[in-house]
Amino acid sequence: MTTTPQPVVLGVSGGVDSAVAAHLLKRDPAYQVQAVFMQNWEEEDDDYCTAVEDFRDAAGVCESLGIPLTSVNFSGEYWKTVFAGFLDEYNAGRTPNPDILCNKEIKFKAFLHHAKTLGAQKIATGHYVRSDIANDGKVRLLRGADGNKDQSYFLHTLSQSQLEHALFPVGELQKSDLRALAHDLNLQVHDKKDSTGICFIGERKFRDFLSEYVATKPGNIITLAEDIVGKHNGTALYTIGQRQGLGIGGNAKYPNEPWYVADKRLETNELIVVQGHDHPALHKTSLRAGKLHWIREHPTDNYQCTAKTRYRQQDQQCTIHFEGDHNAVVVFEESVRAITPGQSIVFYNGDECLGGGIIEMAPH
Repeated sequence: MTTTPQPVVLGVSGGVDSAVAAHLLKRDPAYQVQAVFMQNWEEEDDDYCTAVEDFRDAAGVCESLGIPLTSVNFSGEYWKTVFAGFLDEYNAGRTPNPDILCNKEIKFKAFLHHAKTLGAQKIATGHYVRSDIANDGKVRLLRGADGNKDQSYFLHTLSQSQLEHALFPVGELQKSDLRALAHDLNLQVHDKKDSTGICFIGERKFRDFLSEYVATKPGNIITLAEDIVGKHNGTALYTIGQRQGLGIGGNAKYPNEPWYVADKRLETNELIVVQGHDHPALHKTSLRAGKLHWIREHPTDNYQCTAKTRYRQQDQQCTIHFEGDHNAVVVFEESVRAITPGQSIVFYNGDECLGGGIIEMAPH
C-alpha cells in the first residue's frame, strides 16, 4: 500500500546546513518538501545584512534540488518579540542572547504557524540537534552528533508542542561529512562560510551597532581597590569577562597585564576591571537563575546534572536548588569563569537537553 508523503516546510537560510537538510528531506519518500526563506530584519545596507545574497543562494539550492521556494517577512514579529526585549536587557545592564528568543518566537512559533497555513504540520531546520520520543511519550531534545556544532543550547526554550512538529535532518551528521556531501551534490553553497552572529549586526562592530539603540553614559573604569584606570563609553556596551576594547593605558601602579571586566555598578555607572584571565573575581561557584523552562519534565529539588552558562563552554557539574517553579540557585562543583547576567544557563543529563533559564546574578 502506498503511503501519501507528509507535507513538511523547511526553513532555508542560504547556508550549507539547510541546503543539506533540503537534500535529505527531498530524497526521503515519507515527505513532500517545500522551502521557505525567512526575512527577520529590515536592513537597507547590504554591507551588513546579507539577506539578499542569502536568498539568492537559497533559491539556487532549491532550484537544483527541485524544491519550491517562497519567502516570508517576519521582521515585524522579530522587532516586537525579540529585538525589543534585547534592547530592554541591555538597558538594564544585562547581556541577552537574541538567538535563543528568535528560535522560540520566530523559527518555532511564527514559522510553524506559517507552515500550517501552507498545509503542513511539520517544519524542519538545519540545526545541529536531534530528537526522539522518551518512555513517557514526550519528545526529548538531544545534542547534535557533532559536539563541536551542537546547537541545543539555543533551543532549550522550546516546548513539547513545538518539538513534536519539528524535524532536524542534519542532527546525526558531522559537519565535515555534511560539507563533503554538499560538495558531492555540487550544491553551490558547499564551501560557503558559516554565518556568525545575527543578521541585524552583520560584520559591523557590535558596540557601534548597540550605541545606535541603547542609551549610553560615559563613566569611570575602576579596580577592586577603587582606583580609576580608564573611562568607559557606557556600561551597556561591555560584558563580563570582556578583554578587548577597554582602552586602559599604562599605569605605573599596576603590572603590564591584560585587563578584564569583572562587574558593573549600574548605580554609580562604573565598570569594575581586574588583571589576569583567571583572576578570582572572574570565577563564581553559584548563580541565581530565573524564567526556568523544562522541555520534558520539572526536575526534583537538589537535582544533579551538568550545565553550560555560555554556548562554547564545557559542561559543568552542578546541583539545582529550586526557589519555586521558575527560579533556582545553581551550585557548581568547580568555579565557573565569567558568569554573565542576561545570558542563559542550559542544563543537560548526558545528551539530553533538559531546559534552562536566564542568569540573574552570580552571588558567590
